[in-house]
Amino acid sequence: MYLYINACEADNDGDLCVSYCSFCEGSFTDGITNKLVGCFHKEIDKLNDGNRGLYLPIKTLGVSPEQGESTVIIEKEFSNCTASDDVPVQYSDNVVLVRIYGNKTDLLIDRKAETQNFLLLHTYGLAPSLYATFKNGLVYEYVPGTTLNTESVLGPEIWPLVARRMAEMHRKVKKTGDTSTPLPMIWKKTQSFLDLVPERFSDADKHNRVKDTFLPIARLRKEFNKLYQYLEALDSPIVFSHNDLLLGNVIYTKNLNTVNFIDYEYADYNFQAFDIGNHFAEMCGVDEVDYTRYPKRDFQLQWLRVYLEEYLQRSQIKNKDVEWLYIQVNQFALASHIFWTVWSLLQAEHSTIDFDYVGYAFLRYNEYLARKEEFLSLSAVESNE
Repeated sequence: MYLYINACEADNDGDLCVSYCSFCEGSFTDGITNKLVGCFHKEIDKLNDGNRGLYLPIKTLGVSPEQGESTVIIEKEFSNCTASDDVPVQYSDNVVLVRIYGNKTDLLIDRKAETQNFLLLHTYGLAPSLYATFKNGLVYEYVPGTTLNTESVLGPEIWPLVARRMAEMHRKVKKTGDTSTPLPMIWKKTQSFLDLVPERFSDADKHNRVKDTFLPIARLRKEFNKLYQYLEALDSPIVFSHNDLLLGNVIYTKNLNTVNFIDYEYADYNFQAFDIGNHFAEMCGVDEVDYTRYPKRDFQLQWLRVYLEEYLQRSQIKNKDVEWLYIQVNQFALASHIFWTVWSLLQAEHSTIDFDYVGYAFLRYNEYLARKEEFLSLSAVESNE
């Protein structure tokens, strides 16, 4: 059985031409950056039941180039998708995911680095198999399960799994050949984004909406640089981080009691506290953002204690260590708001996805302004109250 995947070189909107034999196609959601398509060997009517079936990797027989850089062939010997009396259908054996990059996202994301991240994390058992890449996307293994939402992420059976999984990534993952302390992703990536934000947006309506708050962009750069100088002095450890752990990027597999992280577009070395603070900010949602959902102090302290038990590999964690991480995380959440504000402005100029990026930029920046004084005033004394 062959699945032929051909990138449409003439397309500028991130579309993909897929020709296939005996496959059906299904649509998935993939945040507000890319498009995601599932290619199935046989039709199934229980795809949403990702909590059945053991998670077994697809066995790939070969991946070979065909007629130029933009085409690959995935050769796959599929099972007949039947189950014995004891073993349910293996949904991961019936589907591969094809992710198509959004328009101009190469301005935002180093696609070569993303592929390297995928392979690196897979070697640590922290990512699914990557089967192929093509000019404007990639093909990878389906992880059965359900994505988190603003309610499930707070579930007592789920949040400790997320905390431990993140700590495991931070503790274990190292890029091959690293010999010196790398530059944190949040600095270099935010600066590159700021360089790309136009002083005049091509859409007049968008320009009028953003000009008074965000332009000239030098004002936002000055705000970020001042914040970064403060945060850098906190000495948060630099670890290999996901950096985009929104709820849709966490897959919960109930029957295995596990979570997996997906999408490694922004994965890189970064401050430990940024990865956690960004995740806490994402608990407020994306499509329907409600910052009253930002996790309360008591919940954060529980989450951070579980995280530190895994990260430090010990069961006895001092209260002062949890408190200090709490301060760092909330202050770094401010950097998360500015980062995604700038990202949203770039997407507003270039993306063809139907999403109000300008509105999202205002949501993130307004929350930054609302929380700035509160978070920056946190101290060890106050956090012990």
